[in-house]
Amino acid sequence: MHAQSPIKRRQSRQIHVGRVAVGGDAPISVQSMTNTDTLDVAATVGQIRQLETAGADIVRVSVPTMDAAEAFGRIKREVEVPLVADIHFDYKIALRVAELGVDCLRINPGNIGREDRVRAVVSAARDNGIPIRIGVNAGSLEKELQRKYGEPTPEALVESAMRHIDHLDRLDFHEYKVSVKASDVFMAVAAYRRLATLIEQPLHLGITEAGGLRSGTVKSSIGLGLLLMDGIGDTIRVSLAADPVEEIKVGYDMLKSLRLRSKGINFIACPSCSRQNFDVIGTMNALEERLEDVMTPLDVSVIGCVVNGPGEAKESDIGLTGGSPANLVYIDGKPASKLRNDHLVDDLERLIRDKVREKQQAEQDVIARGQ
Repeated sequence: MHAQSPIKRRQSRQIHVGRVAVGGDAPISVQSMTNTDTLDVAATVGQIRQLETAGADIVRVSVPTMDAAEAFGRIKREVEVPLVADIHFDYKIALRVAELGVDCLRINPGNIGREDRVRAVVSAARDNGIPIRIGVNAGSLEKELQRKYGEPTPEALVESAMRHIDHLDRLDFHEYKVSVKASDVFMAVAAYRRLATLIEQPLHLGITEAGGLRSGTVKSSIGLGLLLMDGIGDTIRVSLAADPVEEIKVGYDMLKSLRLRSKGINFIACPSCSRQNFDVIGTMNALEERLEDVMTPLDVSVIGCVVNGPGEAKESDIGLTGGSPANLVYIDGKPASKLRNDHLVDDLERLIRDKVREKQQAEQDVIARGQ
């Protein structure tokens, strides 16, 4: 469970989105996007805080108008997590949010307009230490590329990205990351694989418009999983037609499964069968809901019987194995106590939180010794 991931990540240039390092040897960051009206400052701040609590490293906010830019400035002052401003067409909005402290600009230089406007945006980014994300999407390719290729293709996505990159390269600006998103898994994966060989900048991964909570999670897991297994990707967004908080949860679960991030509890649970000695599904649902606030890495196995339970428990920080007349709990791989079904969830939650506090104290002790 604790072994290092065998994935060898692509070497990329490191940039900083606020306090979050992206690329290089930095952990793969997880981000989402608000879906509130940006003009509704209270609602947007509330959602950003929910995302931050869920573990979001970066949050993107749409800024379609100058009024939204002013609202963005008020939002920025009230939150801690780095914010990316999503801007299209009007370069003056980019200039304004740069003044208001944005941490990253998401633009396509090609739709900003004339060269002097692109130059103004890049100058503002350079002067304020702000990186840029070039965001290419199969649904909004330039008309010229649509005519050339007839339909969105991996080649069209990469050509679009390279055109935008050329804008920045001509201005000697290299603090940027790039995405080439498509709703088709094969198209997105092929485009990212190609682009990864052409540039050194970090790549922001996503399967755009992936679908609802279930279908979008499956599609994103397949597409992003293929790329992450290749070592490609420095920051990810799981695009779901669902509560944005779910995007963060799925993103972290994806990275945990590949041993690329270890924030929060990694649950190992059986699907349950007639051998179970307690309600595995009910227990898991309750534990996941109760322990969402835990960010300390911890492996917890919940297995309903003795067939696989002891083996999984011995590799976990805390393991529960179904048994009769009582269930056996392992701590750090060793049998520790027995729990009856009457208060199983309460007792198991208490043991997990005790272990979390123990780990947190151990980390603080290490820090104190190093000072």
